Amino acid sequence: MYTVIVIDDSLSMRKILKDIINSIDEFEVIDEAVDAFDAREKIKKFEPDMVTIDINMPKMDGVTFLRNLMRLHPMPAVVVSGEGARGNDIFDDGAVGYIEKPANGESMISFQSRVKDNLLNLTFLLKQYTLKKPKAQFIQKKTKKVETNTKNHPDELLKSTPARLGGTKVIAIGSSTGGVESLLRVFKSLPNDLPPIVITQHIPYGFSRSFAQRLDTESALDVCEAKDGMKLEKGKAFLAPGNMHLSIEKRGNEYFTKLIDGIRISHHKPSVNIMFRSVNNTIGSSAMAVMMTGMGDDGMIGIKEMFDNGAYTIAQNEESCVVFGMPKKAIEAGAVKDIVHLDEIAQYIVDFSKNLKR
Repeated sequence: MYTVIVIDDSLSMRKILKDIINSIDEFEVIDEAVDAFDAREKIKKFEPDMVTIDINMPKMDGVTFLRNLMRLHPMPAVVVSGEGARGNDIFDDGAVGYIEKPANGESMISFQSRVKDNLLNLTFLLKQYTLKKPKAQFIQKKTKKVETNTKNHPDELLKSTPARLGGTKVIAIGSSTGGVESLLRVFKSLPNDLPPIVITQHIPYGFSRSFAQRLDTESALDVCEAKDGMKLEKGKAFLAPGNMHLSIEKRGNEYFTKLIDGIRISHHKPSVNIMFRSVNNTIGSSAMAVMMTGMGDDGMIGIKEMFDNGAYTIAQNEESCVVFGMPKKAIEAGAVKDIVHLDEIAQYIVDFSKNLKR
């Protein structure tokens, strides 16, 4: 059970968020705050697992409060605001999620679905945080089992049917905690003549589109948030949406993106395991898998399948990882051919594209 404090100066929005969050078995709103100063006292008192923060608040704006919170009392924070253009800044300032407030004409059912998807995608991160946070004064009232702790295997969504013959070259990159800045560093060094790239970064719904745009701006590659049925072409990269699994499918001799709106796999949606498995199912030994910084073990199953099928696989080294979780698990599984520093990953990708790495 994850406890939440809702911070918003609007009484009606606090009520809406409280009702929506309390309708999710895994979450409970334990208090509300009308501004940053009210929130500060209640966070000290209750030690919640997560807070939601509005940007436009009296006394202290939400951005300043978020920065102070991350500096003095770092904890999972989700920004709930109508300022969608601020998404990248909020993410850089330490937020783990962004939910845009209901747009004109949007139904409460639609907004509720967006809130639920965002929060459920954060349960694995929250689980890690709650293992380390101080004890709260608040005693939880709900006793329902947290179903999201179930670690669904990729088989529950996509069966393994490895391609026996290699197809066109495709590069698949998986990352999580620390991956946003790490991916930016890699993509700034990539040329525009590479084979198609597919990316699964554990990122909350609402951030993936702006992050794809940021990668596109700072890279020579054409980067976009993946949509269903986009043709994989040279010089293009496709980022999994924050609430859908990214896979690829073969049609004739061409390859296309395919989004899967299914259960969370390995605690995540999108899941690196699903992307790696789909690449192995369609591309086989002609693919490259890159496992970058991240918490947990998502991607370990998929990259091992790719390795066993003859694909070229690398993992980021411990020294350059923000969290040496996902790469470590891949290495321990015997699924990695080369262990690479973050600043060398781009060159390894280029070398693979030129048949210098296999």
